[in-house]
Amino acid sequence: MTSNLPTSIDETLSMLREQDYVCDRSLATLTYLSLSLNRPIFLEGEAGVGKTELAKTIATGLGRDLIRLQCYEGLDASTAVCEWNFSAQMLALRAGGDEVDIYDDKFLFKRPLLQAMESHKNGPPVLLIDEIDRTDAPFEAFLLEALSDYQVTVPEIGTIKAPEPPIIILTSNRTREVHDALKRRCLYHWVDYPNFDRELEILNARVPEAAATLSNEVVGFVQRLRNEDLFKAPGLAETLDWAKCLVALDVISLSPEVVSNTIGAVLKYQDDIAKIQGSEVTRILEATRSDLRAAG
Repeated sequence: MTSNLPTSIDETLSMLREQDYVCDRSLATLTYLSLSLNRPIFLEGEAGVGKTELAKTIATGLGRDLIRLQCYEGLDASTAVCEWNFSAQMLALRAGGDEVDIYDDKFLFKRPLLQAMESHKNGPPVLLIDEIDRTDAPFEAFLLEALSDYQVTVPEIGTIKAPEPPIIILTSNRTREVHDALKRRCLYHWVDYPNFDRELEILNARVPEAAATLSNEVVGFVQRLRNEDLFKAPGLAETLDWAKCLVALDVISLSPEVVSNTIGAVLKYQDDIAKIQGSEVTRILEATRSDLRAAG
């Protein structure tokens, strides 16, 4: 079931662009190598730059199932792999006595890691391990078996190995450093904020109904915001959200009033919003338009 994989970097770029995912050639190259060599991808970068979206795009582009493990502090192996239905096991024991196999599959709640190691009719699934930096070192160590050997171990059953390696993508917002042992098992890429041209291309692909003037101003304004002294600079996700909000309001060009009224779609911290209100909005908007005129 792996015959639908792209056979070149250019085919990989085309597959991603068909799903409106616009990336540079280096990320497309890494994606192609990951698919060809069965190597996990480790994506680091600020929130909202398209790390999670890459996994969704690959799953859609290849017609594979997407299995997502959303990481959080305190995540453990049982939550990530499987849990036994204890109450059902006890009921079965009372009804059937010692002849009941309480470790039968029917008593098992399968979680993302175990699901990813099973056979899927559309081919190996895409396993997204999202925001791995939110977990702790013991869970990272637990993941090494899955990343190296594409298998997980359930004490009561034994080792379960994937018939074909799943496509694994890990993401991190770099709230803490991830251990080298995990990174060594992956192909690594830092996903940066896009430059003006790429961000505009993405916006045009994802929000085609936005007027050309508006799209240029939105991207230029957000690019300017990222150079301000903010607690959290807006990501690509915020650019797209803002454009959709402006389209919903039938806006065709930015004004200080429009920016002030909709800035909550772009900035998510009150201190940042306070810095950009009033005359600052006008200053950034004028600078944005100056940049656009200079660019022709």
